[in-house]
Amino acid sequence: MDLKSLIRTIPDYPKAGVMFRDITSLIEHPEGFKESVQKLADPFRDQGITHVAGIEARGFIFGAGLAIELGVGFIPIRKAGKLPGETIGQNYALEYGVDTIEMHAGAVKAGDHVLLVDDLVATGGTAIAAISLIRRTGATLNHSAFVIDLPDLGGAEKIRAQDVETHFLVEFEGD
Repeated sequence: MDLKSLIRTIPDYPKAGVMFRDITSLIEHPEGFKESVQKLADPFRDQGITHVAGIEARGFIFGAGLAIELGVGFIPIRKAGKLPGETIGQNYALEYGVDTIEMHAGAVKAGDHVLLVDDLVATGGTAIAAISLIRRTGATLNHSAFVIDLPDLGGAEKIRAQDVETHFLVEFEGD
């Protein structure tokens, strides 16, 4: 199945000049969605993964599917203030300012092996913050999976520079 053909491109969203790669058209396609989750999971079936961490919000969709496919737990990585109970956070730089992501304290610990998942890697900033956050717990994070890579923006290379393998299903040149 040509998964790339199931991903809709919306020009000039959210601002002029941006070609938005929309995975909702992929997840609306039952066979395409199922195949994308299976193909994302395949490289990690024998890697000792104990948890999948998904980045808000579209990373929840694919991350939960991968957790089920791999038979492991799911950890939501959310914007600050969105999770109940005790959390730990990680700041990261935006174009203008700083943002924070959080996860539940105690969700993972030393000895756990976490797979990081999101729908798309662009500049890599949020993913790198999630890697730092998870590693601070003592857990191991050496693998990441994305449906889409935008190689011209360099995010996957920045993630690899953190000693994290990146796996993706499709690439779109340009931004």
